[in-house]
Amino acid sequence: MSTDHDTDATLDGENPTHRRIRSFVLRQGHLSRAQERALETLLPVFGVPYQTTPPDWDSVFGRTAPMIVEIGFGMGQATADIAQTLPDYNFLGLEVHSPGVGSLLKLVEEKQLSNIRVAQHDAVEVLRDMIAPNSLAGVHIFFPDPWHKKRHHKRRLIQAPFVADLVSRIAPGGYLHVATDWGDYAIQILDVLSQTAGLENTAEGYAEKPAYRPQTKFEARGLRLGHGVWDIVFRKSA
Repeated sequence: MSTDHDTDATLDGENPTHRRIRSFVLRQGHLSRAQERALETLLPVFGVPYQTTPPDWDSVFGRTAPMIVEIGFGMGQATADIAQTLPDYNFLGLEVHSPGVGSLLKLVEEKQLSNIRVAQHDAVEVLRDMIAPNSLAGVHIFFPDPWHKKRHHKRRLIQAPFVADLVSRIAPGGYLHVATDWGDYAIQILDVLSQTAGLENTAEGYAEKPAYRPQTKFEARGLRLGHGVWDIVFRKSA
């Protein structure tokens, strides 16, 4: 469930002295017929168009429930599994790549999930404009693009300015859960979150994988090959 990231904006708006953090690099992907059909028929039902003010999320979901945002859900399998496991939460998935959006919508239909909505738009702008401060129960960022070459580390999503802005959207007591299978990125994530005002680690260092996060096929294969996976879970101070 990898998400491509580039640096280019902050949630607080344009600032010419900063590189913009953009939550993705748009790459073309092949759409299957099933994904194309899901985009045509289900995105109008479960999609949330970008707008410059927060919508009435209770109306969007048709109920009142705490909301969790997932940034970059990839093909959406874990997102659908988590939403099925935690039916008392509303889930807003943010992803720009059409094959992934189509795949998640197909899963929503197959699993008859009513607690998922999708915004196919840059996550930075959605968080900045559509999510009110101190309103989210949690944020999930699973296996973001590691930009493993050192010269590309500046493109990584998890950097101090973005995390500080992201935390402003999380309600007191809410959490931020990041998972990665790149050791040096795990170190960076732990360091950035540890230094972010208002966040407290829920573990001594890295966390045990929470029961709600399913193990992906890619992750299971990596573990069999001896690769590590690190979960980092911080909570916003009450």
